[in-house]
Amino acid sequence: MENSDTPAPKLSRSISLPWLVFYGVGTILGAGIFVVIGKVIGEAGALTPIAYLIAGLVAFATALSYAEIAARIPTAGGPIDYVERASGLKHLGSLAGWGLVAANTVSAATITSGFIGYLGVFIDLPDWLVAIGIIIALASLAAVGMKASTMFMAMTTIIGMVTLVAVVWAVRDGLAATPVMLAEELGGISSMAAIGLFGGTFLALYSFIGFGDMVLTAEEVKKVEKTLPRAIVIAFAIVFVFYLLVSSAVVGAGPTEQIAEAEAPLVAVVERAGWPAWPVGIASLFIIVNGALTQIIGAARLLMDIGRDGRGAPGVFGQINQRTGTPVVATIAIGTIVMLLAVFVPLKQLAEATSLIILIVFAAVNLSLLALKAKSQPDGVPNMWIGVPIIGAVTSAGAVATQILLWVS
Repeated sequence: MENSDTPAPKLSRSISLPWLVFYGVGTILGAGIFVVIGKVIGEAGALTPIAYLIAGLVAFATALSYAEIAARIPTAGGPIDYVERASGLKHLGSLAGWGLVAANTVSAATITSGFIGYLGVFIDLPDWLVAIGIIIALASLAAVGMKASTMFMAMTTIIGMVTLVAVVWAVRDGLAATPVMLAEELGGISSMAAIGLFGGTFLALYSFIGFGDMVLTAEEVKKVEKTLPRAIVIAFAIVFVFYLLVSSAVVGAGPTEQIAEAEAPLVAVVERAGWPAWPVGIASLFIIVNGALTQIIGAARLLMDIGRDGRGAPGVFGQINQRTGTPVVATIAIGTIVMLLAVFVPLKQLAEATSLIILIVFAAVNLSLLALKAKSQPDGVPNMWIGVPIIGAVTSAGAVATQILLWVS
């Protein structure tokens, strides 16, 4: 018989700063720059680099809030525990948790659907077969261990970053042309262009929100109080630079209408520049898979925390496998749901709802940090300027209100 006094297995602390930075860059990049840039160009046109600049500055306030609050409360539940400890209300934390489980799960299914579309360029297979195969592979990798997952993500992230460098090199003449073009556009900006810039900024904002998934690895990070905040800032800075470089090179290289309408914008960019398109297409598959893996890992950690703390999920989801050091049951459950959604459910409306949930949680996390800072400022954690969570809360709430207005108009 097992000794009832034996400590329950815990998540394995195996992630150091370099691995977490790779994980974070892969999480934030995800499919964003490979897909979303076309939608941003469709709204903002030549002002797309400005849209990414504004969106990055807005998102950075919330990223800094996450950096401090994750060091204060380094748990796998992330926003679940932030909201509960700040408000003293368990049900509010549970509500945030269930919302994020839904958001991450639907996001993983949406990304899987994107992978199916990209793969169709190279090989014609039934959608259901591709969805089942890729989710089984990703869920298995997530269940095997966090170290294996971060190593895989480091590899795919490097592939993605090298590909983006190649894209910038292919249209490098656009970088030189962009400053003059932006000065001319801003000098005589019309009301329609301003509206387009606002719409592009709103879309670009979603390209930065992956940092919220980084905090869900808190119980698997070495020296978490120092490592996690540093990794969030470094990963965000790397992605920010890539977004500005790529968007500047693309819009400066010539007419943007074709790029805005393309399903694979960066593939269209290099193809127009006379370079072979297939390397960018294959690299896109890797980075898209990267995004789906992080969503499955994040959703499984959230479900584990909900099951562990008695927030409405069976306790079996809160169990950590002693051999792998991961929540295997929660991972299998999330993988199964993602597979079913990807195969059977049209996800456009669900994906829009996902963005809304994430922004609401961002606002709640910023407000939670404000409340915690009012109570105390612990030693050994970052001490962000009080204006950071205020700016983060206001901009997140503003984005929520804007999205709701767009829905009802």
